[in-house]
Amino acid sequence: MSTSHVIVGDGIAGSSAAETLREEDPDAEITVLTDEGEALYNRILIKEFAKGKLPEAPISIHEPEWYEERDIELALNTYVETVDPDTNCIETHEGETYEYDTLLIATGGTPAQLPVENSDADGLDHFWTFQDARRIREHADNAETGIVVGAGLLGIDLAAISGAQGVEAKYLMRGNRWWRYALSLEGAEIIHDALEEKGVTPVFDSGVDRFELDDEGAIEAAITPDGDRYEGDWAGVAIGLNFNTEWLQGSGVECDNGIIVDEHMQTNVDDIYAAGDITQFYDVILDDRTQNGAWGSAKEQGSVAAQNMVADSEQEEFRWVPTYSITHFDFPFLSFGHPTIGEEDAEQKYSETEWRRLAFKDGKLVGGVLIGDLSQQSTFKKLIREEWVVADKKELLLEEDVDLDKVEGTIQAD
Repeated sequence: MSTSHVIVGDGIAGSSAAETLREEDPDAEITVLTDEGEALYNRILIKEFAKGKLPEAPISIHEPEWYEERDIELALNTYVETVDPDTNCIETHEGETYEYDTLLIATGGTPAQLPVENSDADGLDHFWTFQDARRIREHADNAETGIVVGAGLLGIDLAAISGAQGVEAKYLMRGNRWWRYALSLEGAEIIHDALEEKGVTPVFDSGVDRFELDDEGAIEAAITPDGDRYEGDWAGVAIGLNFNTEWLQGSGVECDNGIIVDEHMQTNVDDIYAAGDITQFYDVILDDRTQNGAWGSAKEQGSVAAQNMVADSEQEEFRWVPTYSITHFDFPFLSFGHPTIGEEDAEQKYSETEWRRLAFKDGKLVGGVLIGDLSQQSTFKKLIREEWVVADKKELLLEEDVDLDKVEGTIQAD
C-alpha cells in the first residue's frame, strides 16, 4: 500500500517538499492543497511585475502540467479547516477529507493590517501574493500621490514600486531610519538618498494614527500621531505577517507566532512537519529558536522536511545561512544571517554607496548587511556556518578584502 503525503501550501517551501518527496518516494500519493488560485510563482519577481518592469509570464514557475507530470494532485482555492492527528485526517472548507501518513504545513503568512481607523479602505494595498502585485500595479499606475507604511524589507518594495510607477510618495517610518533593527543611521542614509532619487520622500518619526477617506470611501490621506497630514490617492502597507494557526487548535501542534519545529522541521506531533515562513525553527548555528522568510531558506526547509518525512527516522538537519537581497537601486544590497540580533557589532563606510555592518553574538558572527560591495558575502557566510569565534577580529573583518588565512592565524596565535 502506497504512502500518502499531504502538503498544505504551495509556496516555495511546499513545492520544494513536493518535488523532493516525489524523488525520494516514487510510488507515494502526494497531494498539495493551497488557498491561492494559481500554482507556484516567483515571489521575488512579483515586485518587478508590480513596478511595471516585467510581464506576467516569467513569474509563474509551475504550470498545472508540472504537477500532472509528477503525479502530484494539486487543489487550488482550498482552505484547510481542521486536522485530527488521532485519525491522520484533515478536512477542507468544502467538507472534503484527506488522509495522510505524513503532513507538511507550509502555509506562510498573511500581511498584518494596521490597527488604525480605515486601514481596510479602498486604495490601500498589502503586498504578499501575485494577486496583491496585480492590484498594486493597477492602483499605482493610476495614482499621482501615495503613502507607504512599513520600514522593513517588504515596505521598501512598495516604496520602489511607487518610484517606478511615478507616484509621488511619502514613506512614513516610526523611527529615525529605514530598517532600524539592522542598520545604523550611517548605513540607512545611503538607502534614504536612493529613495529620494526615485521620488520617494522618507518621513521619519511619524507612522499612522488613521487614514482619511474621500466621499466615495477611498484613501485620501494619512494622519500621523502628531497630526501631520499626508495626502495620497493610493497607500501601501507592509508591517509584517500574521500566521494562521487557528485551524490547528485541538491538534496538539505547538504554536507561538508560528509553528514550533526542531532542526528536522518536525513539530511536537508525530507525522506533522512544517516549513517556510510559518516556522519558528531551531537554528543549530544560533543554538536558538528563530524565524526567517527568505526564499532560499524556505526552499531548503521544504526539502529537509520532505527527506525526513520519508526517512525511517529524522536524519536531515536544517543548517542554513539565509540571505535577502534588494535590487531596486543602482547599487546592490544584501543582508545575510540574522543581522537584527547580536550583542555587539562593527561597521564601516567605504564610499558613498558602499557600507558594511557585522553583528556578533557569543563571540561569533551571526549576521550582517552589505551595501554596494557584495564580494565578501561567501566569506562571511562561511564564518557563520562554521561558527568561528571572531568578535575580537573586527578590524580584519572590516578590511575591504577579508583574508581568512590572516584571521585564522590570529585566532591560532591567541
